[in-house]
Amino acid sequence: MAPGTLADEIRLKLGDASPAERKVARVLLAGYPAAGFETMAVLAERAAVSTPTVLRFINRIGYRGFPDFQAALRAELDERNASPLSLYEATDYGRSQDGVEDLSLLQRGSNLFSAAVAQTLAELPPHDLEHAIALLSDGKRRITLAGGRFTNLFAQYLGLHLMQVRDDVRFLPDRDVERTAQLAAVNRRDVFVLFDYRRYEPDKVSMAELVQEQGGKVILFTDVWLSPAAAHAQVVLPSQVAAPSPYDSLVPTLAIIETVVAGVLTALGEGARRRMQHGEDTARRMGLY
Repeated sequence: MAPGTLADEIRLKLGDASPAERKVARVLLAGYPAAGFETMAVLAERAAVSTPTVLRFINRIGYRGFPDFQAALRAELDERNASPLSLYEATDYGRSQDGVEDLSLLQRGSNLFSAAVAQTLAELPPHDLEHAIALLSDGKRRITLAGGRFTNLFAQYLGLHLMQVRDDVRFLPDRDVERTAQLAAVNRRDVFVLFDYRRYEPDKVSMAELVQEQGGKVILFTDVWLSPAAAHAQVVLPSQVAAPSPYDSLVPTLAIIETVVAGVLTALGEGARRRMQHGEDTARRMGLY
């Protein structure tokens, strides 16, 4: 199971840190992860504290010295940028398995998926979940969803659920002219739901930044290492990705989506039921069901 990021560790220690150490923490978080690769002298200068203060804070978050901290940050970035191929080559996924080992594969999958879903939901920030539900259930807002190579399926899955219970839900088009037109028209009533997982896609960062600049809101589904788009998102919903294969699991992501849908239904109440009934009636009239 993937541990929290160093940024998480820094945030957790903010309450225990001295005022001077909190300045160091804020500099690290503001420029994360690049700021962690500066020298202690540069960090101290940026935080307007002494070099020993930087070292004290590094010790406080559990590292013996600055080189240990930077080594941990490099290891985290290696994980963050891992691909299915690099994960495959780092393990024995290519080893042939016989029928007896298939049983252990089932058990391994059961253990991994159960633990990943449980940890994801336990660590999901309640405020972010509530904020996501509030934005998605606000009928005055326009919802646009966009995913990546694999996660486009999840954007569609969430979007199709939302379409059944509220108006003004759409997907970001594939064609450049249509996509540009939608993005150019973003305003304060827009909510963009983005899915971006490791080997993050540059267009998600640009999209989140543009939406933020034009007054819209961004809900980001991502992994525990956090897409760079998180810097421009109002809501971040991270999930574990442990799997019995070299491909990151999206099972925990689906659990978050289902939880969000349940929350939106509760928030919309009778309005959701009426919308669903109208949809059923329309589909029957058109012979779609």
